[in-house]
Amino acid sequence: MGFRLSHLSLALSFVALALAGVAIYKNTYEAMIMNNGSLLQNVSPNLDSLESGVASILTLNNKKRNSDKYLRQQLTPEACVFSAVRGVVESAIDAETRMGASLIRLHFHDCFVDGCDGGILLDDINGTFTGEQNSPPNANSARGYEVIAQAKQSVIDTCPNISVSCADILAIAARDSVAKLGGQTYNVALGRSDARTANFSGAINQLPAPFDNLTVQIQKFSDKNFTLREMVALAGAHTVGFARCSTVCTSGNVNPAAQLQCNCSATLTDSDLQQLDTTPTMFDKVYYDNLNSNQGIMFSDQVLTGDATTAGFVTDYSNDVSVFLGDFAAAMIKMGDLPPSAGAQLEIRDVCSRVNPTSVASM
Repeated sequence: MGFRLSHLSLALSFVALALAGVAIYKNTYEAMIMNNGSLLQNVSPNLDSLESGVASILTLNNKKRNSDKYLRQQLTPEACVFSAVRGVVESAIDAETRMGASLIRLHFHDCFVDGCDGGILLDDINGTFTGEQNSPPNANSARGYEVIAQAKQSVIDTCPNISVSCADILAIAARDSVAKLGGQTYNVALGRSDARTANFSGAINQLPAPFDNLTVQIQKFSDKNFTLREMVALAGAHTVGFARCSTVCTSGNVNPAAQLQCNCSATLTDSDLQQLDTTPTMFDKVYYDNLNSNQGIMFSDQVLTGDATTAGFVTDYSNDVSVFLGDFAAAMIKMGDLPPSAGAQLEIRDVCSRVNPTSVASM
């Protein structure tokens, strides 16, 4: 912004000098005509050309002021969508770093319940519709809905006539959050659709829980066609973010050996938080280092070291962050491809929190 303003200021100064030169030239020329018309009768200064040059400078500066709009218009449809979403996501993370982890988790909680269909974004309708947002794994916990809504509106405003699902925006937002926090970026394909319904009980039964033992976790990931290595890689999302102390302080959810920041004897609110590893704003391998030191926070995290196979993957990722980042990116691509349930009614929602008006009757 400062670069543009400095160039604009320089250009305007040049315009002012040029206009002053025009005035001086005119006045001098007129005086000379009056004093000695015969001397200058063959002189014909090209004042129109000079003024035309000044007008060209003003036109150039108008073009510079509109350069952002011009560049957006030159983007391909996909690039326009990615740019519109990334701007919102990065601004949200700049305002609150924790939001990056929340957006990654929101995408995970969407895809693991009946596939990547935007179901988690649907608001409840009193007496008519119960969605996933107030299901126990999400209630007072899943967050970032307003960022997704802003990203959707940004796409509508800057990429006209491009139809992109809310499920797509969730996938893009998660990818951009990983990259913003220091992780490895990866490709996100567009083309997902949004479900016209959600699954309250599915969120309870399908999502991994903090109290799940290793056998249960393996089954839940296997149900989604993930290998053990992919399961351990995706668990690495806990290298960023926080858990609520009310969750950590619940018996069975926490690793008994973990050193907690939470005061579990106090009255807890949703603003009382426990970081999930010792560098909660950086997408790194410290989560796995903590597991190898028996300092994983959640019970479901620490049990990954209780089996020779999964413990081996923990060690691999602790030893080489590039291996973790590559495996995590590949697993996120695979997760983002989880299809909606067979027979689900689908659409591209105009507003992420509700179905389109034409489909209300089908709910």
